[in-house]
Amino acid sequence: MATARSRATAAIERRLRRRLDVLAVGRRVTDSAPAILQIVAAVTAAYAIAHFAIGHVTPLLSVTFTLSALGLARDARPRLLVETIVGMLIGIALADLLVLIAGRGLWQLVVVLTVTLFVARAASPSPGFAIAAAIQSALVMLLPAPVGGPFTRTLDALIGAAMALLVTALVPRDPRGAARREGRVLYAVLSESSGSIAGSLAEGDAAAASLALTRLRRTQPMVDAWASSLESAIAVARIAPLLRRHLPELRRQQTAHRTADLAARHLRVIARRTEYLSRDGVARPELAELVAEVQSVLGDLGRGLDPRAGGTAGGTAGGTAGAPDLDATRNRLATLAGRLDPAVVSTNATAPEATIVILLRPLVVDLLTGAGTSADDARALLPEI
Repeated sequence: MATARSRATAAIERRLRRRLDVLAVGRRVTDSAPAILQIVAAVTAAYAIAHFAIGHVTPLLSVTFTLSALGLARDARPRLLVETIVGMLIGIALADLLVLIAGRGLWQLVVVLTVTLFVARAASPSPGFAIAAAIQSALVMLLPAPVGGPFTRTLDALIGAAMALLVTALVPRDPRGAARREGRVLYAVLSESSGSIAGSLAEGDAAAASLALTRLRRTQPMVDAWASSLESAIAVARIAPLLRRHLPELRRQQTAHRTADLAARHLRVIARRTEYLSRDGVARPELAELVAEVQSVLGDLGRGLDPRAGGTAGGTAGGTAGAPDLDATRNRLATLAGRLDPAVVSTNATAPEATIVILLRPLVVDLLTGAGTSADDARALLPEI
C-alpha cells in the first residue's frame, strides 16, 4: 500500500513538473516576443539597405552585427546599446584596418582579438558582449575579402548599428509589462509576509514570523530586478516617441519601488522582533490588527501598479480611467498612523509590544509618502511619544 501511494505521489509530482515546465516555456516565449519582432525588423532593414541599396552581395556583418547589438536581454537601455555598438564597431574597424595593412594570418588574428576583447570589456560589463564583439572581428579576419573592397564590412556594420538604434527608437520593446509584473510580485510577497506577521501576533505563533522573515530576506533580488527593469523602461521611453507618453506611469512605478524597498527593510526588522516576542505563545490581537492593516494597504498598492485595475487602486478622484486612485489608501494609512501610540498598547514604553508599535511608525510614514503624502504631513499624523 505504501509503495502504491508513493508511486502515485511521484506520478503527480512528475505531472506538476511537466505542467510548470510548459508554463515556463510559454512565459519565456511570450516575454521574448517583442524582442524577437524588433530584431527581425532591424535585421530585415539592415540586409535590405546593404544588399539592395548599396549592392553588397552578402552583407553578413549587417545581419550578425544587428543580432549581436540588440540581443534578447530584457535590459534595452539605449546607453548600453550604444556601448555595445561602439565596442563592436571598433573591433570590426580594427580588423578591416589590419587586413588592409598586414593581410590575414594567425598573428593578425591574435592582435585583433586581443585589442577587441580589451576594448569590449571596457565598453560593457557583460562578458557575453565582449565575446560577441570578438566574433565580429574574427569574422572580418577569417572570411574572404568582400567584393566591395576595404572597409566594406565596416560599412555593413555601420548599417547594422544605424538600424539597431533606429528600431530601438521607432519599434521599441515595451518593458512596462515586465516592470509592472515584477512590482506586483514584490508587493504580493510583502503583503503575504506582513500577513504572516499579523498571524504570528494574533496566535502567538513564532513559526509564522520566522516564515515571514525568511520570505522578506529573499526580497532584495526582486527589488534589484524591478529597479533594473524600470531604469531600462524609462531610458527607452525617453527616446521612443511611441512610449514617451508612458513616462508618468513609469515615474509612479519608481515611487512605488522606493516605497516597497523601504517597506521590505522595515518589515524584516518587525518580523525579527515579532518572532522573538511570539515565543511566549501569547496572542496579541491589538498588534495583529495594526499589522493586518499594513498588509491590506500593501495589497492595494500592489494592485495599483496596474493602470487598468479598478476598485481601490483604479481611477483617480476625478474618475480618470486607468489611473490609480490612492485617496482611500491615504485615508486608511492616516487612520492607522493615528493609532500608533505605544502608550495605548503598553504603559511600559520599553515593553516588547510598544517596540512593535514604534517600529510600525516609520513604516507607515514611508507608505504614506509612497501614496503621495508629503513626509512632513505623514509624520504629523503620528501621535506624540
